[in-house]
Amino acid sequence: MNLQLLILGLYSFGLMAFGLWIGRRVHVASDFFVAGRQLGPGLIFSTMLAANIGAGSTVGATGIGYSHGVSAWWWVGSAALGSVVLALSVGPSLRRVAAAHNLNTLGDYLEFRYSRGVRAGLSALLWVASIAVPAGQLIAIGGILEAVAAVPFVLGCTIGGMVVVVYFAAGGLLTSAWVNVVQLIVKLVGFAVAVPLAVAAVGGWNGLTSVAPPEPAYWTWWRSGIPGIMYVAALGPAFFLSPGLLQKVFGARDDRAVRIGVGLNALGLFLFAGVPVLLGIVARNQFPALSDERQALPMLLVHTLPPLVGALGLAAVFSAEISAADAGLFMLTTSLSQDLYKRFVAPEASDRRVLTIARWTSLLCGVFAVLLAIASASIVQVLTFFYSALTVILFVPVVGGLYVSRTTTRQVWPATTAGVLTMIVMQMVGGDQGLGPVTPAIGGLLAAIAAWVISLPFGSPAHRARPALP
Repeated sequence: MNLQLLILGLYSFGLMAFGLWIGRRVHVASDFFVAGRQLGPGLIFSTMLAANIGAGSTVGATGIGYSHGVSAWWWVGSAALGSVVLALSVGPSLRRVAAAHNLNTLGDYLEFRYSRGVRAGLSALLWVASIAVPAGQLIAIGGILEAVAAVPFVLGCTIGGMVVVVYFAAGGLLTSAWVNVVQLIVKLVGFAVAVPLAVAAVGGWNGLTSVAPPEPAYWTWWRSGIPGIMYVAALGPAFFLSPGLLQKVFGARDDRAVRIGVGLNALGLFLFAGVPVLLGIVARNQFPALSDERQALPMLLVHTLPPLVGALGLAAVFSAEISAADAGLFMLTTSLSQDLYKRFVAPEASDRRVLTIARWTSLLCGVFAVLLAIASASIVQVLTFFYSALTVILFVPVVGGLYVSRTTTRQVWPATTAGVLTMIVMQMVGGDQGLGPVTPAIGGLLAAIAAWVISLPFGSPAHRARPALP
């Protein structure tokens, strides 16, 4: 057994054991879903940043940096910009609604603001889209274990799924928040050590700038399109609309915890955005002929850095994937157990029964995620689909519901339908690039907003069940 695999194995067992220990404190469903609404700024910061630095921000963004250069900054930079909106506006506003009316999930909010039908329909759509989050992380884990120790990809995905399911099922948001603290420390230390040594290994700044660019725009930061600045519109809104992130906000004890915790998360993302860019360019210098850009980061950590440093870097990447996977599992579990089972299948179910269902649902969703990861190939493609679908489905119901009182079910359904259909058609006609400068995600969002604005005159106070804000 090599050093890297040994360290990853011990680290995995440590995460599971810690999660099971914290899980002993979880006795009711509210502990599982919103951690008793007692998360302070520190835990909000760590669980947010741990969730946001995942496979896309590490393996995926490094691969983009390897193939397309400095414009890879916009992948993580877009997440930072979206987090600023969450910290200063959407997060505190939605937390106040959730606390005032004892809402545990985004589905609870959708029913409170609109109707049971909106809750059921959007929860089902979100479940389908959200399976991409843990699947994308497991693809990265499978690739890492394959590169490090020749572990078959299928087995690597399964191992990653097992680790995250064990500690998450033990206690939901409560265990996730505390385990994320450990994961975040490992990430920050691992990348802080690995990045300067990787840059030094290629001769510093001169080595970076001597890389032969595979395309003319390799050194263009303000690159238009995707990859490039268009990520702001395609990915940014997902980071203030994601049910997993919003439900972490539901667990905050007050608005101050949201503003400080999520704000520090945004600052951390801004600082981290350059890391995958540097690592991708270093990997291009060291391994200019890789056939799969997903291997850029694992190859760099295993073959360029000293063994112990490389193992620490791999533990940091592994932490990134696992922490983002548990955020995805959180979305899937709450959608099935709280939004669908508790509300529509068994409304009379006891609190303990809902908690049991949530834990079993975690296992079921983990299995689905492993299967999707095995069937998929691209981390970036899978996660881009999720971010696109999330933005198109939730922009009008959440943003319109919070800030425009005339927004009712008469606007939600036309907006969602127009957005999703437009995104699907553009994806079928133009692929991931869409049509001209408009990607499927942006086209879907524009269609949803247009349908919302056109239908606003047909909404009125007589038709809305709840005010926009308490």
